[in-house]
Order: sequence, then C-alpha cells, then structure tokens
Amino acid sequence: MRKPAVLFLCTANSARSVMAEAIFRREAGDRFEVASAGLEPKPVHPLTVLVMREVGIDVSGHTPRGVKEFLGRASLRYVVSVCQAAEAACPVLWPFAPVHLSWPFPDPVGSGEEAEQLDRFRSVRDAIRQRVKAWLPDLLASHEGRGD
Repeated sequence: MRKPAVLFLCTANSARSVMAEAIFRREAGDRFEVASAGLEPKPVHPLTVLVMREVGIDVSGHTPRGVKEFLGRASLRYVVSVCQAAEAACPVLWPFAPVHLSWPFPDPVGSGEEAEQLDRFRSVRDAIRQRVKAWLPDLLASHEGRGD
C-alpha cells in the first residue's frame, strides 16, 4: 500500500514550505510521503538553510519544485497551504483534494538588519514546528490500522 502523501504549498518554495516539509519529515519519519512546492519556485533562501541547520535539519540540497509537478496526482491526500497566496490558489489547483489545510505563516523574507531577518525566520520555523507537532498525533491516529 502507498503511504499517504502530504504536500506543503507556498509561493516560492524557498522558506516556509521547505521548513514545513523538512520538519514534518523529521517528526513523522517514513510513515508519509512528504513534499513541498511553490506557485513560482525560487532558490532556497540562505536564511532558511541557516535556521534549519540550527535545529539539526539540513535543507541545503533542497531543489525548489513548482506546483505543476504535482497537479493531477490523485495520491495527494493532504495539501497544506503555508501562505495566503497559495491558500487563495488551492481551491483552483486541488478542487478534489480530500484534505486541504490552511496554515498561513507570515513571510519571513523581507528587509531589515540580518538579526531582524534571522528572528523572523526563527519565529516562522518555530511556529511551523509547533503546528506540525500538534497535527501529527491526530494524523497518525487517523491512519492507524488503515494500511495506508
């Protein structure tokens, strides 16, 4: 049987969705297929790599993917939008997704001193980690004994 698939969706697949994918993968282990994508993919932001490394997760080899790569994949059970732009596009992109969740985290990319930017990236990373940890027990319970 195939593992249930989770897709984290954002605008650029350079920060929030990358963090969510990596955190979910670490927390859930190999019980799910997990990926991330962006509406308009851009290279992974260097501060994403830095703040994830701080918690022992290496995303330096992540290759940003576009949402088109996943369109039409019936195996996607969960689509999680981690930004408002992706949230607005999801009903159009996945009208038949069994579960669509909205987790709109603020965009950590912006102006300001490096210390301010790091604080934003860390804050978003920590909020994503809390959200994943809160969701995972229910998610695991709903798949126990189903063989998927």
